[in-house]
Amino acid sequence: QVQLVESGGGLVPAGGSLRLSCTGSGRPFGTYAIGWFRQAPGKAREFVASSGWSTGKPAYADSVKGRFTISEDTTKNTVYMQMNSLKPEDTAFYYCVAGWPRVPSSPYEYDIWGRGTQVAVSS
Repeated sequence: QVQLVESGGGLVPAGGSLRLSCTGSGRPFGTYAIGWFRQAPGKAREFVASSGWSTGKPAYADSVKGRFTISEDTTKNTVYMQMNSLKPEDTAFYYCVAGWPRVPSSPYEYDIWGRGTQVAVSS
């Protein structure tokens, strides 16, 4: 059973940066894809980014392209999401997910979800 733990959330001003971490246990990263979703207050769950499985390439939502970047540290079994030039619209609860997605942007393609971490961006 894969367990995911997110960290790195917080409150930052618009234009600031945060780096979220997703650390896995149970199975090593590389045998599955890691993705990120977010849900803002009163809004639907939204795809943010994925390391990719079927595509073999990282995928990003249009709203975060050029600002968010996924990277990994295989030694620590951790995936990072660097978030730069943050906007108030990025305020949400962010979830790390794991699975074997045929469609990376679909939440139904991921079997394992972390508990999330809060990101708040002030204007």
